[in-house]
Amino acid sequence: MSTEPENLRSVLDRAFAGIDQVREAFTPQLTPREVGTITSIATGIAKVSGLPGVGFEELVKFPGDLLGMAFNVDEAEIGVVLLGEYWHLNAGDEVERTGRVMDVVVGDALLGRVIDPLGQPLDGNGAVAADKRLPIERTAPHIMDRAPVTVPLQTGLKVIDALIPVGRGQRELILGDRQTGKTAIAIDTILNQRDQNVLCVYCAIGQRASAVAKAVATLREKGAMDYTVLVVTEGNDPPGLAFIAPYAATSIAEHFMQQGRDVLVVYDDLTHHARAYRELSLLLRRPPGREAFPGDIFYIHARLLERATHLRKELGGGSLTALPIIETEAQNISAYIPTNLISITDGQIYLSPSLFELGVLPAVDVGKSVSRVGGKAQRAAYRAVAGDLKLAYAQFEELETFARFGARLDENTRKIIEHGRRIRACLKQAECAPVSVPAQIAVLLALTAELFDAVALDQMTDAEHAVQKAAANIPAEVSVRFESADKLSDEDRKTIIEIARQALAPFQPKLETKTQPKPDGRSKPDTPAQPTAAAKANS
Repeated sequence: MSTEPENLRSVLDRAFAGIDQVREAFTPQLTPREVGTITSIATGIAKVSGLPGVGFEELVKFPGDLLGMAFNVDEAEIGVVLLGEYWHLNAGDEVERTGRVMDVVVGDALLGRVIDPLGQPLDGNGAVAADKRLPIERTAPHIMDRAPVTVPLQTGLKVIDALIPVGRGQRELILGDRQTGKTAIAIDTILNQRDQNVLCVYCAIGQRASAVAKAVATLREKGAMDYTVLVVTEGNDPPGLAFIAPYAATSIAEHFMQQGRDVLVVYDDLTHHARAYRELSLLLRRPPGREAFPGDIFYIHARLLERATHLRKELGGGSLTALPIIETEAQNISAYIPTNLISITDGQIYLSPSLFELGVLPAVDVGKSVSRVGGKAQRAAYRAVAGDLKLAYAQFEELETFARFGARLDENTRKIIEHGRRIRACLKQAECAPVSVPAQIAVLLALTAELFDAVALDQMTDAEHAVQKAAANIPAEVSVRFESADKLSDEDRKTIIEIARQALAPFQPKLETKTQPKPDGRSKPDTPAQPTAAAKANS
């Protein structure tokens, strides 16, 4: 009985001795915090005083876990862009520094998800399970880290793949008036990347919620969400979210590119992005310039699109292809923002309202569209037929204007116009219906061989579908050359043209002339009966 209290006493002594050692070793550490106060609030911005150490584009934290980005760093106060709903803020509320810049979650966990620029899910499928983050503003790859654009990015649209080709790592601008099919081209391009080993990032900037819902439904219905990330800001979101959205989408795409993968990023559209930046700049009292845009409006788009490139093999060989979209007003492509983007990008695809009204879809104006880089990456099979096709189509558009005046045309001119009408009919394409490479080449070769010229215009759609279906019969040794840099031989062209000719046989006009035997045994066509003298007198 006497030993138990002694054991208990020793245990307690050791415990208290350990507590004394820990207490003596503990040194309280003071963590300094910079805290400021809100002086005023406006639409999407706040003026804050009392944060002398804050840096440019550093995140600051407001009550309610609302984040803001330091945009104006003045001597007495800072202008902060608010990145969320700010209805609960009041003048005098505390603001705290975070010590980090704006970043976004990246990784494979984002595939198939719809998020906002802050990385918050918008699809109701729970939080994004990603453990890596990247800053939204990153330095573009250096020139020595880049490689030439040599691999094509197939859009599945005949008019673009043949006449305005896009390469992986290129920046191709899509511009046109509102409601001319700009988003449809971008969505079709995403749909065509299925089984092409290309990941896609679709960035909706200030779009209507109904338009975003339609795009998501289309991608999900066609099975494209498996390789697509959607970064969305709606029209009623604060302008700060619209401003950071394309940079966040680009960082997500760059993460995949640095893993050696090919990525396509669509900015829909940068007109809303420029307007959001103009709104923020004017509210922060930055001096306005042309069209009230601030002086660095060119720079915010240049530093964004310069991040699209094709990396060297030593760096993984990945690529980032950018398709920025711009909305023009009254077909004015010489306005401030369109000319900025035209000079930054490697070419443009212009959509004409007049062609859209005529039912020529996609309404691509070939004369005003150009690809300055993609021609080098275009497959040899396309290059063999695209040159003749573009020249014939340009001649047709020139002559079609004169034909409208009812002028008498010679036989050669009529032939060019009829051939051009078949080209236009073949370049038409339904939405969400990408065409495979063999089918495109079969149709284009049939066009250059003038096999469609004898087909009636009202039968062109059925005739073209017949040729596309017959493209499955192209021998494997020929179709292999479609994907390589090898040119098509004369035998290959003859094989494809013969397959197309057989497919078009039911659409050729049938001869209905009757024949009668001649005295020498040969036959000749019937000659029309001559009117008699009585008939002439009656007439």
